[in-house]
Amino acid sequence: MVALFRIEHRTPLPADEAWRRLTVWEHHAAQVPLTRITVTTPPPTTEGTVLVARTGLGRLGFDDPMEVMAWDPPVRGGAGHCRLEKRGGVVLGWAEIDVRPAGGGAVVVWTEELRLRGFPRALDAVVVRAGRVVFGRAVKGLLGA
Repeated sequence: MVALFRIEHRTPLPADEAWRRLTVWEHHAAQVPLTRITVTTPPPTTEGTVLVARTGLGRLGFDDPMEVMAWDPPVRGGAGHCRLEKRGGVVLGWAEIDVRPAGGGAVVVWTEELRLRGFPRALDAVVVRAGRVVFGRAVKGLLGA
């Protein structure tokens, strides 16, 4: 089994504004408890951008380094797509953010596959539920919903 989950959220924001809010990486830290985000490559974000999410308290914690593998922002009212690959010692997998215009606003689809090194595969369903809660709240918070 794979810890794969999908979150879909409608927003009244235009697709380009929803995209902007979802891809200011440092802002994710305000939505995910005990986490801070550092972008380690110079702006702007593009393919090859590297960021690290540090989760923990003090020296107890872990890094979740990831790299932007696809970066296609919305152009002229179109859709946008971003893919991140997670390459940490604890968290592996990928995340995709898709934003598309829809009826006076936009639809955001966040799809993520999480693998936690050393975590039994039998508990993947728990990881999926937790991921939906944490990232669902993050998407809503980032979009101001």
